[in-house]
Amino acid sequence: MKKPARTAPRRPPAALRPARTAQPRIPAHDGDGHGEEYAAARVRLLRNPGLPGPERRRALAALTDRWLAGLFATAAPPAGTALVAVGGYGHGTLCPRSDLDLLLLHDEGVPAGEVAALADRLWYPVWDLGLALDHSVRTPAQSRRAAAHDLKVQLGLLDARHVAGEKELTTALRAAALTQWRSDAATRLPGLRELAAARARRHGDLRYLVEPDLKEARGGLRDLTALRAVAASWLADAPRDGLREAQDALLDIRDALHLTTGRATDRLCLQDQHQVAEALGLPDADALLRHACRSAAVVTHAADVTWREVERVLRPRAVARRAVRLHGLLHAGRPAAGAAPERTPLADGVVAHDGEAALAEGARPDRDPVLPLRAAAAAARAALPLAPAAVRRLARTAPDLPTPWPAQAREHFVALLGAGAAAVPVWEALDAAGLITRLLPEWDHVRCRPQRDPVHRWTVDRHLLECAVRAAALTRRVHRPDLLLTAALLHDIGKGRPGDHADAGAALVRGLAPRLGFDDADTRTLALLVRHHLLLVRTATRRDITDPATLHTVAEAVRSRGTLALLHALTEADALATGPAAWSPWRASLVATLVARVDAVLAGEAVTADPHEGVLGAEDEQLVGEVRRTGRPVLRTADAPGGRGLATWGDADSSGTAGGGGALGSPDSCDLSGADCSSGVELRIALPDRPGALSAVAGLLALHRLTVHAARLRQVPAPPVTADGRAGPATGVLLLTWQVAAHFGTVPGTERLRADLVRVLGGSLDLAARLGAGQEAHRGAAFSPPPRVSVVPTASRTATVVEVRAQDARGLLYRVSRVLDEAGVRVRSAHIGTLGGNAVDAFYLTDPHGAPLPEATAARLVRRLEAALC
Repeated sequence: MKKPARTAPRRPPAALRPARTAQPRIPAHDGDGHGEEYAAARVRLLRNPGLPGPERRRALAALTDRWLAGLFATAAPPAGTALVAVGGYGHGTLCPRSDLDLLLLHDEGVPAGEVAALADRLWYPVWDLGLALDHSVRTPAQSRRAAAHDLKVQLGLLDARHVAGEKELTTALRAAALTQWRSDAATRLPGLRELAAARARRHGDLRYLVEPDLKEARGGLRDLTALRAVAASWLADAPRDGLREAQDALLDIRDALHLTTGRATDRLCLQDQHQVAEALGLPDADALLRHACRSAAVVTHAADVTWREVERVLRPRAVARRAVRLHGLLHAGRPAAGAAPERTPLADGVVAHDGEAALAEGARPDRDPVLPLRAAAAAARAALPLAPAAVRRLARTAPDLPTPWPAQAREHFVALLGAGAAAVPVWEALDAAGLITRLLPEWDHVRCRPQRDPVHRWTVDRHLLECAVRAAALTRRVHRPDLLLTAALLHDIGKGRPGDHADAGAALVRGLAPRLGFDDADTRTLALLVRHHLLLVRTATRRDITDPATLHTVAEAVRSRGTLALLHALTEADALATGPAAWSPWRASLVATLVARVDAVLAGEAVTADPHEGVLGAEDEQLVGEVRRTGRPVLRTADAPGGRGLATWGDADSSGTAGGGGALGSPDSCDLSGADCSSGVELRIALPDRPGALSAVAGLLALHRLTVHAARLRQVPAPPVTADGRAGPATGVLLLTWQVAAHFGTVPGTERLRADLVRVLGGSLDLAARLGAGQEAHRGAAFSPPPRVSVVPTASRTATVVEVRAQDARGLLYRVSRVLDEAGVRVRSAHIGTLGGNAVDAFYLTDPHGAPLPEATAARLVRRLEAALC
């Protein structure tokens, strides 16, 4: 039953808006002014700063009960009717902007007209106050049928609470709903679990989201409702430790969100977080997210344990026993295939029992400080969860490990990390019980710490654990797997502390590693890995990895070939654990090339002083050869990671359409219109090296709104003589390799890109005019930190390295390239990187004669670049 359209929508009342908003008079249609009294009392209640959240929600529910009961009494209800609160309101957790979930219950014999009139007298006053209403009108039989067919209706009835009318109706309905739920639990709980899984797939995990949905995300309020439903089935129950506190915390955040925004929203958006944190007395938005994350972690752990228990209870053991008996009849005297003892030993004091790793009957955790780590490692190796009873007993009775840890403890710790993905639920179970912070007190500082850049998909603690999972797959590549796994777990342990997190982390590791039992040499290696865990990827993407100065700088930092291999594996694990934007075949290739060259330096091999003496790959050689043969640009494209196509540039006609495919393939073979833009497209362009070439291509990409994720520039000088002994071409070749994706839509087709590049190079397409308006619009669009341009003095002995850090925006690279062209400097190589919304671009610059820029010239160039980007 919905409110008729004839009633004009009303402005939400002051009781539902932030306290600072002026309060208009609230209309009431209950005939005796009770609506206005309720609204005023509601305002006073929500504005009471001294009332804790749980008490305020209960008081608001009680206040609403009294008002609705008064409405019901004055509506002259016929006999055989009752007003019932269901859902969240029935549970007594009424938030400021929560819906009123109401059921008007009536006997079969009550005339339909009288029921409809009663409903109007109840629903209209609620609507007139601007309150959200989720209502239904049913008989007890209709309610039972609806619950049988709709799981959400069933869950609402489990929280049914009497508000007004004949209480016997409500009591009978609630009893029938509980009886029906318990009798059908074996068939309905799997459906409830699937609903929870579907929500998690749609809304993500609240623990790791920067803008979580407090109700729908995994670990949110919906999961708490599901846990109450499981408990009502009597088949299983959730762990109670901290669960009520977690529920209250999530509801308190939701209350503050409703009050500060004035909206019935459950998504904790970035722009609202500071106000919500202030309303809750928290220092900042990060503290708010940590508070939400810790609460969601408790709920998630409780849900995991509960659903595992449900699965254990519902497991068809009778079928399995019949199969074993049948096997015994067929194979008398022989053990049944697949039959296992009820308690299978996994390690000293640890057994596999009923699908979990449990403590053996003779285990003495009070006398065995290593048992928590031994049990965790055994569970992870067997891909079994730790039994909740075992975790509780370990947390309650196991003594702390001595300092330094005995070798056995360290070995089990490394074995746990080396178990891969199976280590995650085991670690989370230990963490929920407080055992991790007992083992590693430093862990508490990163626990549930949010990472606000869009590249990271996890909180700091979960990222560290995921890095160890990824590192476990790389242990065959290194000589010390234990150091790799430990460094993976600790590489970001310094986040959230003053200063650079890598320096802070290295300092922590120098004190932490000896406690874990590592000797001085291993401690130095671990500290080095943590200090330099970003060295390889930053160098590979921001520096010229053919420059001897680059190679020697990395070699001096790493010191040994063994440590270099460890750092290479750590780099890959860290990037894979960060998110899909942090690692790609492109970055992997750059890092691998850098590692190979630094390894050669550490091995004592000579490094050429000329960074351009390297041999071109076969594909690049083909591109360069075609440019030298035709004098025209050549384009190669590759889907990531699909097939490749090659196109050469023909002459453009007057309409701007290119023609001719060239000798290396059809122009249509590299059509990108159907490219998978989510993973990006590789564009490899070779063209004659002449002033303005770089800015022309950069402007072309900006014109087509292609986001540059990474780029490499290489100048191939003209050979002094050709293969047949004649004089070589007058100019060199500029080789550009780009990884791009469409900002929206799809990457344009090759024909269009070809035509526009020809027009740009020919001067008939004015990039400055086409891009200028968009740049001006972007500059005023939103706040971003000012750009920073600097000279990196020790990055190269043969060039001046200028690094540009700025907000990534359309035309950024084009603007930089134009300044460099106008300054008359040569771009020997460019290294373009984009992570999230930030661009970090490095340019190796020389004067026209190939020498580094004078200091004064470089300083003027920095000022010009900053002015152009502001």
